[in-house]
Formats: sequence, structure tokens, C-alpha cells
Amino acid sequence: MSQIDIDKPLWDLKTFTGRFMHFLWVTDPRTCFTPEEELHKAKELVLKVRKDQLAPPNVSMEEIHRAKKLYESAFHPDSGELQNIFGRMSFQMPGGMAITGAMLQFYRTNTAVIFWQWVNQSFNALVNYTNRNANSSLTTTQLVVSYVSATSSALVAAVGYKGYLTRTASPFFQRYVPFVAVAVANCINIPLMRQNELIYGIDIQDENGNNVGKSRVAAAKGISQVIFSRIAMCAPGMLILPVIMEKLETYKSFKRLSFLHAPFQVMVVGCFLTVMVPTACALFPQTASLNTNVMRIMEPEFYEQMKKSGNVPEKVYFNKGL
Repeated sequence: MSQIDIDKPLWDLKTFTGRFMHFLWVTDPRTCFTPEEELHKAKELVLKVRKDQLAPPNVSMEEIHRAKKLYESAFHPDSGELQNIFGRMSFQMPGGMAITGAMLQFYRTNTAVIFWQWVNQSFNALVNYTNRNANSSLTTTQLVVSYVSATSSALVAAVGYKGYLTRTASPFFQRYVPFVAVAVANCINIPLMRQNELIYGIDIQDENGNNVGKSRVAAAKGISQVIFSRIAMCAPGMLILPVIMEKLETYKSFKRLSFLHAPFQVMVVGCFLTVMVPTACALFPQTASLNTNVMRIMEPEFYEQMKKSGNVPEKVYFNKGL
């Protein structure tokens, strides 16, 4: 019987196409409907195969791959803990399509803007917390400050931008209020939710997976990539759909069916997110790398600690989060 490396990806993660296929597989929203008992059984199977490097009797490779998919979609890669279902990346498509569709539909009044931005930032805060680097925990105070700051910034950006456009631009540009608010809030929410990584650094490993120290630069690199990918995830739907809606609403028959506008936008956003969630996750490798020469220049104290351990690789690797 041949050995099995359960941690080996099914696709080449060094290529964008390989990462896209991997995340299309692991962010499958259908996994959200898997009972918790089945998820824990999948974890047990993965851990057993990881330990023995062999398939248990009467277990096929298809079952092992299914268990691997469930494990990677539902359990945190650092801690191995079961993630909150609403914070999983596999829930981004159903959760994101509902909230984004509502934000794009209900933007005409400040009350609607404020309510849906609050809902969106509450959802984003949960996603950011769920997918943080698990080795950098936050206090309750830090969590509250992060949540309030991100939500407040989104509301200020949304209402301020909407007020400015009301005075200076056509109603069409008000359709982009949700995207501006989401982009601004992501730039605040994610760094705040992961602030301990920026303050204390995150664990870094050599090419063999051995911990060699900590790095704040690695944390900053990972967080900036996550911010960019999160904005890219929602950008196509939030930038293209307003143009589609503006055109469709010139037709009297479509405009008359106003009760269908929100469901229509939700479904279109869902189509975009089906592609964009794995695309955004695939933009940058989850196991990112950093040249140690950058550490030597930008954080000499961590570099010196690494030198004292006697292991200074040319590159170090870290989990950037999602």
C-alpha cells in the first residue's frame, strides 16, 4: 500500500491556476450544510491519515479527499479548531451575495445605508476574526475597538460620500456608495482585527516548517495582501452591477417590477462571488514568503534573535491568513 501525504495539495499552489482550483474546491458553499458530526469525523480521518500516512482499511481515496475538503473548509489551519460557519470562506458566497445585493439595492436613504453597512461590517468582522492568524489572540477590548472603528469608518465613508455626491454628481454615482464604504472599512477592519500580529509579529518558519522566530514585516505583508484580495473579491459585482441596473431601469417593464430588483441583484452578485471568492483567495499564496534580508534591515531585533538560534534561512514562510 502506497504512502499518503494528506497535507499535499491536489493542485500546484505555486501557480495561480492551481491556487484557483484549490480554493474553488475548498470554498465550495455546499460544505456549509455538512453536519458538525460529519465534520469532526472528517477531521479524525485526516489526522489518522496524517499520522499513519496510510489509508485506513475500507476507506477509498475519494473518501479521503472528501474528508480533506471538509477539514480544510471548516477547521482553522493554525489551531485546528472548528470555525464559526458564518466566518468560513466557504460561506462568503451565500453570505456575501445576500448582504452585497442588499447594499446595492438599498442605497437611496441614509437609514438604509447605515443599516446595511452595519450588517456588512458585522459580517466582515466575524470573517476577519475567524480567519486571523490563530497564534495572535485579541483581547475583548481590542475586538470591540476593532469592530466599532471599522463600522464607524464604513458609516462615515458611506454617508459622507453619499452626501457629497448628492450635491455634486448625478444619482448614478450614488450606486457606488456601498463599494467606497466597503473598501475603506476593509482597510481599517482587517489591520485592527489583526493588530497583535503587527505589534508582536507572527511565527515564521524555514522551508522545513521549523519555527525560527517572529516577524512584524511578515504580518504587514500578509495583512496588506488580504486587504487587497478582500476588495478584489467584491469589486466586480459592486462596480459592474450598478451599470447593469442603470441600463435595465431605463426599461419601463423592468422598472415596474421593483420588487424583483433586490432578488435580481442578489443572484447576480452570487454569480460574481462564485468566481471571485476563489480568485481573490488565489491572488497570493496562503503560505507566503519573506526574504530575511528585509527582516535584517527593517526589524533587526527579530533578525538578531533568529541568528542566536543558529538558523537563518534565506527565506522564511508564514500563514498570511485569508
